Amino acid sequence: MASDEGMTTARVDSWIWSVRLTKTRSIAAAACRAGHVRVNGERVKPAHGVRSGDEVRLRQDGRERIVVVTRLVRKRVGAPVAVECYVDNSPPVPPRQEIAVIAVRDRGAGRPTKRDRRELDQLRGRLGTGPESDQQS
Repeated sequence: MASDEGMTTARVDSWIWSVRLTKTRSIAAAACRAGHVRVNGERVKPAHGVRSGDEVRLRQDGRERIVVVTRLVRKRVGAPVAVECYVDNSPPVPPRQEIAVIAVRDRGAGRPTKRDRRELDQLRGRLGTGPESDQQS
């Protein structure tokens, strides 16, 4: 397997990549340099050593992952093995918010008429421009 029995520490960027928390090691190293990775509450550089029992916090994609290291690995491992290398204490993922559909026209309906455009502008809260809008004020 990819773990070494006598290994006591591993680079934090390499470990984060090895257990599939990031897609590439360079992304893991960039996250460390940007201050998005904390080990036991302290910001760390990519070469910082991580040990079994350490708490690693990784902030990515607007979400914070909190994991406790249970096993050190040096090389990237498969997903089933990677899950065994840490205990995930992360908060649950918030549900995705549905995006409101804005002015969807049927395919092939053609260009909107002047009346359609005015209705769309009124829905969007835009003020009209032109001689007719001066008369309304």
